Amino acid sequence: MVALDLLGRRWALRILWQLRHGDSKTSRSIQMECDISSPNVLNTRLKELREANIVQLEQPGGYSLTEQGLALLKAIEPLAEWADQWAKNVGRDDLACYSKSKK
Repeated sequence: MVALDLLGRRWALRILWQLRHGDSKTSRSIQMECDISSPNVLNTRLKELREANIVQLEQPGGYSLTEQGLALLKAIEPLAEWADQWAKNVGRDDLACYSKSKK
């Protein structure tokens, strides 16, 4: 339940999605890529993800996934695959983005 609470918070999964390729990103680039209008919400979410050891702050100011964060993404892959299949089944191929990101 703790994991679902953390990941269910606004922007948490989107932040993880932006960091999925392993590259370090500044909070400003994450904010722009996620289209998050409030820097306070982003900073709060990044702090929570850091405290949970899912995201780490690297020098000089870039964020990346920790080993735990990478393991979390691996664990939720079946859910992402299910979501892609669901999107296709309901005629919304435009929402099936997980399989596209693996290419």
